[in-house]
Amino acid sequence: FELLQSALCQEGLPHTLDRSAEPRRGFGPLDVTVCILGSPTAFLPILLEGGTRCPGAMVLCLAPTWASRVPSETSPGAWSLLLSRGVSFEAGGHSTLETFVPPRRANYVTGTFTTGGPESGWVGELARDLDCPTGGSVPLAHRLEDPLLTRWVLAARANLPVPPTLAFVLGSRGDLPAELVASGVKLVRLEDPQGQESLVKEEVGTFLGSTAMEPYSQVAVRPAGWRWRGTGTRSTHGKEEGEAVARAVCARLCGLREEDSVLLEALVPTARLPAPPPRSPAPRLPVALRICTLVCRSWGDRPQLCQVACAVGRAEAPVPHGVALPQGLDSSLQQWGVVAPGQRQVLATRLQEAAEATMAAILATEAELSPQQRGGTRARTDLLGVDFLLACVDDALELVALSTNSQRCLETCLLAHGMGRALGEPPSDMPRVVAEVLLHRAQCHLVEGKDILLIGAGGVSKSFVWDAARHYRLKIHLVESDPEHFAAGLVETFLPYDSREHRRDEEHAERVAELLRSRGIQPHACLSYWDDCVVLAALLCQRLGLRGCPPAAVRVAKQKSRTHQHLQRCRRGRPPPAAFAVPCRRLQSHGDVERAAGTVPFPAVAKLEFGAGGVGVRLVENAGQCHAHAARLWRDLRDDDDHPGIGLGWGNAMLLMEYVPGTEHDVDLVVFQGRLLGAWVSDNGPTRLPAFLETAACLPSCLPTDRQAQLVRAALRCCQACGLRDGVFNVELKLGPTGPRLLEINPRMGGFYLRDWIREIYGPDLLLAAVLVALGVPPVLPARPVPRGHLAGVMCLGSEHGAALGRGGGLAALRALQERGLVRLNRLFEETAGDGEYEEPCLSVACGGATRAEACLRLLGLCQALGIDSPRYPVEHFLSHFK
Repeated sequence: FELLQSALCQEGLPHTLDRSAEPRRGFGPLDVTVCILGSPTAFLPILLEGGTRCPGAMVLCLAPTWASRVPSETSPGAWSLLLSRGVSFEAGGHSTLETFVPPRRANYVTGTFTTGGPESGWVGELARDLDCPTGGSVPLAHRLEDPLLTRWVLAARANLPVPPTLAFVLGSRGDLPAELVASGVKLVRLEDPQGQESLVKEEVGTFLGSTAMEPYSQVAVRPAGWRWRGTGTRSTHGKEEGEAVARAVCARLCGLREEDSVLLEALVPTARLPAPPPRSPAPRLPVALRICTLVCRSWGDRPQLCQVACAVGRAEAPVPHGVALPQGLDSSLQQWGVVAPGQRQVLATRLQEAAEATMAAILATEAELSPQQRGGTRARTDLLGVDFLLACVDDALELVALSTNSQRCLETCLLAHGMGRALGEPPSDMPRVVAEVLLHRAQCHLVEGKDILLIGAGGVSKSFVWDAARHYRLKIHLVESDPEHFAAGLVETFLPYDSREHRRDEEHAERVAELLRSRGIQPHACLSYWDDCVVLAALLCQRLGLRGCPPAAVRVAKQKSRTHQHLQRCRRGRPPPAAFAVPCRRLQSHGDVERAAGTVPFPAVAKLEFGAGGVGVRLVENAGQCHAHAARLWRDLRDDDDHPGIGLGWGNAMLLMEYVPGTEHDVDLVVFQGRLLGAWVSDNGPTRLPAFLETAACLPSCLPTDRQAQLVRAALRCCQACGLRDGVFNVELKLGPTGPRLLEINPRMGGFYLRDWIREIYGPDLLLAAVLVALGVPPVLPARPVPRGHLAGVMCLGSEHGAALGRGGGLAALRALQERGLVRLNRLFEETAGDGEYEEPCLSVACGGATRAEACLRLLGLCQALGIDSPRYPVEHFLSHFK
């Protein structure tokens, strides 16, 4: 506690307020608790950042008596961690020592698991075999601190160059593969370390004379394993001193334990580049550059580089952590003679790829371990340090991976994070990124086991819901009109109920509520991803006392003409929501067409009032075309049986809307209590007039940031004005020279490929966000979302592409490419939906790339090879809009 006060003082923050005499009460199953066990200094900036993002959610446990373990109620054989006392963090750097009555349950646990510290014993014991996600454990820390084990993973799993290494271990050591095959690493198993001098001498001689050792002149001999962390016990030798090297190895083998090893490794010198003439005639000492990286397991278990810090020291040995002040990568490379900015950027990109590849390899290796080997079923490495050297191999700069660690890189990067503030530099993003990840993991645990009432299963395009429900361990109680729906066997409870006639939703809501009461189902949340069922879901939330948007607000958003007419009356604000509305009129008869033609200018857009998927949308040049289109539509699309899933359960009324020029965009929003928590803008290619079918899309948007901000603000203001204050919403807008204009609001998560693409490019899951909002929990989302790449996609139609995808074998080829991670497929319908002017896309095909141009080029080449591109369906033209 005293150490915490000293650290807060150094940060210029107030001392911890002691309120332990006034117990805090009222923490329940929906309260987020991220528990940090052990030293306050290692995680302080992360605790402070977490306190800003989620006040009170980050709790520091400083003593073993502050927490207790009780048998888990949900996971047999596991334990729940309960906090009776802790230091919680609030916005502005304020901290409070509190007592929790009853004890507060942890949703996520991490801490200082490294050996050697005074708190390592009790931290490891409290965190062992927990039922919540645990960011590390003592067994995992031991693995990360073992240079031999991690060097094998670096070389064999991450395909990274490592210093040539010869390792001697006892034959009984079982945490290494029986046949260790890794470039640059050779393993020698000894049954008895005594009396093996001849074998050792032979192996040492072979190693020193190998081609791998040709570039190096010096070697080091050292004991290795987690027990030797930070001891500095090593000896260095010239490569030509074979006898001395063998004697040093034999000396280290005395007392060798099963978990230890003796390493003989090349001393890799830092690359020497042409440097400007020295300012002083004094000789320059040879120095070494060590590059320290911190990687976290981000959204979707994707590795993400958080920060890089470099240290410079004498060349005789790699610079250990903590003996030199860190400096930035770019200035370090300049100091080393890498003058060209482009070359420095290339090295920075390669470093990011290498660090993230290391984390991916570590996670894959951990997944193969037993729960006992990991320290618990839910234990995973969430923060990883990886050290690199900048070497020169064949006259080219090469990053050589040295080792991994569980905390040393974290401490070094936190030091680098705070140093710049003395000069007024903005702090790094590292504490924010890490805090968001820890809070996100806690929220994932919080939703486990929650009973979710889902209204409407949808079609094959919503199949991801069932995989996601299993991944997040949700209990789904599904109300679905089709008694033979394929999802019946994928949910906790299947409740067949025909609600297709949505003009009777009040009646349906009462009957579904009675159905739930008769089954004894008491859901924690209710929501719908299926466009037809959003009003019914809102009515059920109201009847069951669950969080959701008011039914009146959802009705306004669901009915397109009401949306615009309502917004036109909203004239407060700068600009008012009325500025985004478009003149439109409801059409229920041909007389309405005549009256609308007098107020809505042509060309105009005629479409279904409650439509979805773009079905029945058409550009009309005059009243005659509008009459003709309305007559066809009212004849062909009368009820839900004529075209399921496009809103005909609400009737087939139409509207006539003024045509809005400009580019078309989707804005997906996460809103909690009227406050925007996250927004993503995607671009649509030119629609196929006159039917407005979607052709192509890209994410991230091509627009400048200020134009994206216009779209997000317009979308949010329209949702707020309609009364949509809690949920995940999809808003379609046009952006012209004068700014955004609303097309329609979908009061549910975006359809087609949007959830999948946003998850791939930015990380967060809109489905999880919708569940959290419905539970009354504000989702933690990236405050500064950074795209991981670019996606460009094209829609496929049965009428245009059925032959190429089916008989031509295109679909099978696409699936094979998807398995290799080269394309992203989103199946929208099992078969072609509708025909002629009522057709809907059946498949979305997308390619990724480091740049938008690269993604578009890959997609175009694929479409040309498979016959998706054609004169009738010019993919190159569709993609040309993404500039």
